[in-house]
Amino acid sequence: LNWLVLAQMKTLVILMGTRQLAEIIRQLGNHGKHPDTPIAIIRWAGFPEQQIWQGRLQNIIELTAGQSLSPAVIIIGNVVEALSPNLVHFPCPMPLSHHTILVTRSAGQSSEFTQQLQQQEARVIEMPALEIVPPSSWEGLDGAIANLSTFNWLILTSSNAVDYFFQRLQHHHLDSRALAGIKIAVVGKKTAASLRQQGLEPDYIPPKFIADTLVEHFPEPLSGKSLLFPRVETGGREVLVQECTAQGARVTEVAAYQSQCPQTIPPEALNALQNGQVTVITFASSKTVKNTVQILNQTGKISLNSVCIASIGPQTSKTCQDLLGRVDIEAKEYTLDGLTEAIVQWAKNH
Repeated sequence: LNWLVLAQMKTLVILMGTRQLAEIIRQLGNHGKHPDTPIAIIRWAGFPEQQIWQGRLQNIIELTAGQSLSPAVIIIGNVVEALSPNLVHFPCPMPLSHHTILVTRSAGQSSEFTQQLQQQEARVIEMPALEIVPPSSWEGLDGAIANLSTFNWLILTSSNAVDYFFQRLQHHHLDSRALAGIKIAVVGKKTAASLRQQGLEPDYIPPKFIADTLVEHFPEPLSGKSLLFPRVETGGREVLVQECTAQGARVTEVAAYQSQCPQTIPPEALNALQNGQVTVITFASSKTVKNTVQILNQTGKISLNSVCIASIGPQTSKTCQDLLGRVDIEAKEYTLDGLTEAIVQWAKNH
């Protein structure tokens, strides 16, 4: 580099040079740059993680000692002092930075969704509208496990079904080898991920990740097939069973878990609702909508009129329409990733 010319320039902007910071300062000083010249180092410029170190050529090494500076922009010259009042305000806010979002998924199952929203700088409050517990009786599932060899397909429509089914297998001292010869159909990306954690790959995932398309696109004729369907004990939709039966399949429904409505609402969620701080409430199932309405009715007069209602898909949206009178956001891809994307897009539009 022609350090003599560089040292004479009023403003220098150096990209990705922090590992050579000491050499840069030494060369500029040797070629006439005054040691009192202002310098700023901006790490992760424009991101929420942005950090700024501001000083003089003579002390910047001391000011940044022990710091991780990369990736950074180095700015040298009087422009640093002239524009420094703007530096602290430079980071662009993320789409959800001014939003408080209420997440109504079941306790213990909202962490990944919460993290996705927090990465967009949302304030997230979890208000579980479901409690997942064992079924009132294991008799049906135990009987099915004892006769696994009689089934052609295992149908799993939720991560809860996966978790409880395999927990019950282990209770009987069995593992995934007990499913040899049985094909597995799953609904949803999360359900598929839960199955993979058990060391198994699904044989079939319906388009759009929803149960309504499972029968329409089933990879083989259902007539004469025997299907095992571990599911929620009460409150699940019957359409899937009806459609499979109509196609000639023999469907064995067994209770694998039960979902309950919580009796209380977390204080933080209650305060945010009462004070009008919540801008978006999210629903990932029809049951969370029903339970949320029940919970809010128990707590007194809490209105969602000023709250944006976000739904994961058509069936959940229908329940929102029936019980809340509207739905403002519906995910195009019926997954939590899709719901996050839809909320972000809504925020940008507003």
